[in-house]
Amino acid sequence: MLKKVLIANRGEIAVRIIRACAEMGIRSVAIYTEADRYGLHVKRADEAYSLGSDPIAGYLDPRRIVSLARQLGCDGIHPGYGFLSENDEFARLCEEKGIKFIGPKSDVILKMGDKTQARNSMRAAGVPVTPGSEGNLADLDEAIALAEEIGYPVMLKATSGGGGRGIRRCDSEAELRTQYPRVISEATKAFGSAEVFLEKCIVNPKHIEVQILADSQGNVVHLYERDCSIQRRNQKLIEIAPSPQLTPEQRNYIGELAVKAAQAVGYENAGTVEFLLTGNQVYFMEMNTRVQVEHTITEQITGVDVVQEQLRVASGLPLSYRQEDIQFRGYALQFRINAEDPKNDFLPSFGRVTHYYAPGGPGVRVDTAIYTGYDIPPYYDSMCLKLIVWALKWEDAIDRGQRALDDMHLQGIKTTANYYQQILRHPDFQAAEFNTSFVPDHPELMNYSEKKHPTEVALAIATALAAHAGW
Repeated sequence: MLKKVLIANRGEIAVRIIRACAEMGIRSVAIYTEADRYGLHVKRADEAYSLGSDPIAGYLDPRRIVSLARQLGCDGIHPGYGFLSENDEFARLCEEKGIKFIGPKSDVILKMGDKTQARNSMRAAGVPVTPGSEGNLADLDEAIALAEEIGYPVMLKATSGGGGRGIRRCDSEAELRTQYPRVISEATKAFGSAEVFLEKCIVNPKHIEVQILADSQGNVVHLYERDCSIQRRNQKLIEIAPSPQLTPEQRNYIGELAVKAAQAVGYENAGTVEFLLTGNQVYFMEMNTRVQVEHTITEQITGVDVVQEQLRVASGLPLSYRQEDIQFRGYALQFRINAEDPKNDFLPSFGRVTHYYAPGGPGVRVDTAIYTGYDIPPYYDSMCLKLIVWALKWEDAIDRGQRALDDMHLQGIKTTANYYQQILRHPDFQAAEFNTSFVPDHPELMNYSEKKHPTEVALAIATALAAHAGW
């Protein structure tokens, strides 16, 4: 078993990994930049070390992180998600220095991070992929010719992309001509690569992903699926496990495809295979070679601790479960509570958390790194906490989600919590009839009234009385 793990991340995922390490008797090491000096992961880890004043650079310096891990006697590095989690150079450096990278091998990260290589690998394995280019596009003329062949709409995508960036839908040749240089520019800035590919745009699909686990002994299992169709501009908002929209036959088929995909590339550790579903047609979209933000809901329905399994696999141990051991029970929803203002085009709302009251009760889980008095820095992702609810029935899970969102009070910043309440109340969502167009098709959900917490109301009344009395 690993003895000491450096966590190359911050925020709630770092806290999540620290807790898993603590339960397994593994010593944890946190790293932080000056903006995160008072971060919860710094307070919770067994050891914590500064990476300097720059808020970003330290988290993106693989050589410095690996060097620090060696100096501190760490035998493992967990990258979390984001930052260097899907950086093949980081994984390779760990391999070279004799430190276990808690994720897949560097060559698998490289292959699956290159979207054209990933698509070709899936084709070879018999996993269906969307029609499109077999490799990177040479130029705009090739893109136009292929689009004419497969038909509009099409999607232009950065080959090294991820997280919803470097993607543009094109409904005509005119749009393709306009978007082509934009995607190249965005891909170059975001991923350091100008390579792009083209694929058929599947209109209004369901976005279904499957959590897989694989060990070094060749065992691969799936933990069923998550429905990530509730999203805005390719960014997930609410995730559901299992999907209330799948038949048992579709569920089994997609699970088997995910296992086949992992086996085809010799995958090891935790990963997620993402698909688009339209009717009964399933298409491979991409593979995420890391733990995902929404692993929590898979844990809630299966009882499998995904992060602990990552640590076991990295220690050379076999998976704790066979496929026949894994069952799911009930429904779980995860709400990404972002520091954003939905009424102002989701503009970021960073700042001090003046009061934070965590929701609780049966079937409620919160993964976060915020607390009352915490200053949410403006340098990172806007997600400030993950609210997870579970119930045996779909209808009860929705009701519990509404109650938990109402229980939670996060003051000092704007959040997406009230917006999610509107989604939960919508009849199409309650009937489990939605796809990736749900959010853009329902702009009226933004028209809600801000709910005031009693503390805020009392303060407003006191202020008014004081003004009236001439205080």
